[in-house]
Amino acid sequence: MKARVMDGCISCGACVTTCPEVFSFDEDGLAEACGEVASEYEEAAKEARDDCPVSVIDIVE
Repeated sequence: MKARVMDGCISCGACVTTCPEVFSFDEDGLAEACGEVASEYEEAAKEARDDCPVSVIDIVE
């Protein structure tokens, strides 16, 4: 499974709070994803995607 943050992030921090193992802030303060999601973090990554208020997180299984 891979995660990515598309254009339009508003830096709310929901994904970073929900799944810091996958999501973090870049130097511009926008969320970014590590790419490959380890199996133990898949559910948290999906929750972060679902909680994103601007729906800019994409997860490909």
